Amino acid sequence: MANHKFTAEFELRASSKMVFPYLNTPSGLAQWFADDVQVDEDKVYYFIWDNQNHRARLTAQKLNHYVKFEFLPDPTEEVIGDHPYIELRLDTNELTGTTFLKVIDYSAEDDEELIDIWENLVHTLRETVGG
Repeated sequence: MANHKFTAEFELRASSKMVFPYLNTPSGLAQWFADDVQVDEDKVYYFIWDNQNHRARLTAQKLNHYVKFEFLPDPTEEVIGDHPYIELRLDTNELTGTTFLKVIDYSAEDDEELIDIWENLVHTLRETVGG
């Protein structure tokens, strides 16, 4: 199944500095993004959803601006095409001071399913950060 890029933007009522720890730390991500998140000594992140591990590596990061996680294939599977990834970007409107979370989800999921997933995840993030 081929991957495709899904992009969505969500308004947050919290500063980038307040939100960023929820995007780049295991404890922050576990509060809204996954059932649990762990990092091993090789800096491989384990995102746990429905008792299944999904391995990822933090491949890009800029403090208070963005993170990018590239999901690693199962060692027993043949790699075909690009690795799925999730990029989370924080942008602030200079005039209004409003913070936006831009989600780029490159995966095999379809857009209809992803919009529901991300709306629910961001709703939880908003409740967590109070915005």
